[in-house]
Amino acid sequence: MELAELVARRPFPAAGLLIGLTRRCPLRCAHCSTGSDLFTRQEPDGGQLERFVGSFTEENRPDVVMLTGGEPLLLPALAERLSTLARRAGSRTALLSGMFFARSGSGRSGSARDGSTGRRRNGRYGGRRGAAIPPAILRAIRSVDHFSASLDVHHEREVPRADVFRALHRIRAEGVAVSLHLTGTGAADPYLAGLTRAVEEEFDGQVPCLVNEVRPFGRAASWARPARSGPDPAAASPCSMAAWPVVAFDGRVLACCNQDTVDRRPVPAHLDLGHIGADDWATVRRRALESPVLRMLRTVGPTHLAARYGSGPPAGSYCDGCRALGGDEAAMAGAQAVAGGAAGALLDLTAAVRGSREGAQGVVRRHGCAAYAPLVVTGGPALPESEAEEVR
Repeated sequence: MELAELVARRPFPAAGLLIGLTRRCPLRCAHCSTGSDLFTRQEPDGGQLERFVGSFTEENRPDVVMLTGGEPLLLPALAERLSTLARRAGSRTALLSGMFFARSGSGRSGSARDGSTGRRRNGRYGGRRGAAIPPAILRAIRSVDHFSASLDVHHEREVPRADVFRALHRIRAEGVAVSLHLTGTGAADPYLAGLTRAVEEEFDGQVPCLVNEVRPFGRAASWARPARSGPDPAAASPCSMAAWPVVAFDGRVLACCNQDTVDRRPVPAHLDLGHIGADDWATVRRRALESPVLRMLRTVGPTHLAARYGSGPPAGSYCDGCRALGGDEAAMAGAQAVAGGAAGALLDLTAAVRGSREGAQGVVRRHGCAAYAPLVVTGGPALPESEAEEVR
């Protein structure tokens, strides 16, 4: 499964499931949205996770299951079992790693930050054979349909670029599709420009990249700027991030992947889909698909819903406004009137099709770093500087 296939499914309700296996991580990246570290042991119960994923059937399952964290490969046996269960039912699986296992032990020298450490002949890091990977971790990686590695200026201070590239060569040699998840400060970030060129040269344009801007969550909350201004309340601004259920670190299943929503308790009622200890996939999927409020979020967005049917747009960000909707009875009633029943289901599907019309690149332009959207497709070039200037 290539990255573009995965991203293109993002607008479709319940087409995917995100599972945070653990908040624990051996890295301490300065921008970590989850605030993970090696000593944070918050994670869903493994047995409950297996029962939940084991409730998938060929007729009722997500198309894609994404395993993330923290660092999911700190639990390689669990990741392998979950992937095997999901694939048995017909789902495809992906895993996102911070690449702690790829560190060569060569230290964290400053040269690693610009990718100069470990360069070999022909400009390649480690050649086609790649690096050794611990057996349990390699088995987990072999079990998934897609493997994505995080790489940015903060990750490079923990795991040198050369080590990441060597490991990706090894994983590609196993026949697993790979991609890179990159973050930076935006289209004008010179680090992103240099990193994407390095990826292009290293892998001959055969490794796609999903490029996002650093968001002010977790350890970045005190220094990262908001990536975008809020939408115009008069205009519809659909939220594709309300499409895929998310299993949080306490086993709660949410309708939103915003980190504040994932971490804060209690969960707003309209974003709470249940718990893996009490509910199966069919129940969670039905709640996600049939909720009039979630249909409206995916169709017009929280700001428009509040302005049109509620007591007016609340103060705060787009996501803050969404969380506040739970206390707006007028907005809830408006959502029920417009998006209840078969008519609401049709609205929801129409919005999903519209959101996917431009494919994976369109999804990234709306939710990621627009200037680098073409890189989500294998071999896609970054936008020229003249076009990047338009999205700054």
